[in-house]
Amino acid sequence: MIEAQGLAKYFGRFTALRSLTVTIGRGEFISLFGRNGAGKTTFLRVVAGLSRPSSGSLRILDPEPLAPLAARGLMGYLSHNTALYLDLTALENLRFYAELHGLPHQDSDLERRIDVVGLSGRGHEPVRNYSRGMQQRLAIARAFLHDPQILLLDEPFTGLDQAGTEFLKGYLAGARRDGKTCIMATHDVPLGYELADRMLVIEKGVVALDLSKSRVSLAEFQSRYAELAGES
Repeated sequence: MIEAQGLAKYFGRFTALRSLTVTIGRGEFISLFGRNGAGKTTFLRVVAGLSRPSSGSLRILDPEPLAPLAARGLMGYLSHNTALYLDLTALENLRFYAELHGLPHQDSDLERRIDVVGLSGRGHEPVRNYSRGMQQRLAIARAFLHDPQILLLDEPFTGLDQAGTEFLKGYLAGARRDGKTCIMATHDVPLGYELADRMLVIEKGVVALDLSKSRVSLAEFQSRYAELAGES
């Protein structure tokens, strides 16, 4: 579904990605690990078409190869920054997003999506009145409003309470059952391991570890990840 070859991204003298090569299959759930500054967010942004690589290539196969910009409609991107309009209500935020992307929508459907993420009865309040966890719930509804085939998640559990965490875990489990492709950057090793089919560790802009969950226990993965981080 996603193929990166020799991917590099430079910000002035700083190298965020260096010759990163990886292939991700359709329907795989990838948990992406690495220290701050390792390149996780940059990789997600390149996949999402929000940042252009300095060199190398990235293709989305659907089934013909597409550049990320051409495949934007296939992807939903959820970052730790909710990117909501705080002076708009939850309903207005979803309506604006739907209109911006040309999605068919009725307010009744948008209100149902607000209910699904646990914000029932709060759809007509300005988002600035919401707690951080409530804003993240609304961001989940917005990011996946167009039922994307590829879910790109950058620390998506940040700010969620226990109920919100369980909701998102359930949503992602359903996405896996529906055959969607997921890439999730996280610092939470047990949670990332629980959700993943495969774990990638990015260190200094390259894939330093690529393991299938079927081949390694959580304890073994934690040990290898800690050893890798300690050596770098």
